[in-house]
Amino acid sequence: MKKNDLNSSYWENRYKENDTGWDIGHISLPLKVYFDQLQDKSVKILVPGSGNSHEIEYLWKLGFKHIYAADIAKTPLTNLKTRLKDFPENQLLHTDFFKISDTFDVIIEQTFFCALHPSFRKAYVEQMTKLLKSKGKLVGLLFNFPLSETGPPFGGNKAEYSNLFRKDFNIKVLEPSINSIKQRLGNELFFIFEKKT
Repeated sequence: MKKNDLNSSYWENRYKENDTGWDIGHISLPLKVYFDQLQDKSVKILVPGSGNSHEIEYLWKLGFKHIYAADIAKTPLTNLKTRLKDFPENQLLHTDFFKISDTFDVIIEQTFFCALHPSFRKAYVEQMTKLLKSKGKLVGLLFNFPLSETGPPFGGNKAEYSNLFRKDFNIKVLEPSINSIKQRLGNELFFIFEKKT
């Protein structure tokens, strides 16, 4: 698929047609385990390409209040607001990820990187360095299967991700996920990258 085809209309239609195979219907266990050990509930968190935002919902119910869902499609943000009536409107960002200009302590990656055309990968890293505060963390899951021209999802591997991120981030963790859902077991890497400056 061409990079220009992966626009807001494309993603909006996927939600309207319920063609959301990436959505497992609940928070993924690797992220749940990570969230459960976070002590400071005042941290400011962004979930880009948040989709139906199961991660946001989980964090909100844990007591994290400075969390932001961002998506280029409106429908999934509306779905979140329907589930969480008291979630602040100004923390639902209906926008292109590359146009966000705020800063965050933690950014969560969950099936967003793989949804972008591979030609955007360097721009993704650049934007993450802008969005994260000093020593901020980018945490989540990346797919571990061969990159192909067809997608989304677009794959990649540990060596590629390491080369892509290591200039701007300290790679704290980048390992096969041991607690992925059955359908993704062996095809996901859990990672924690810390911004260098």
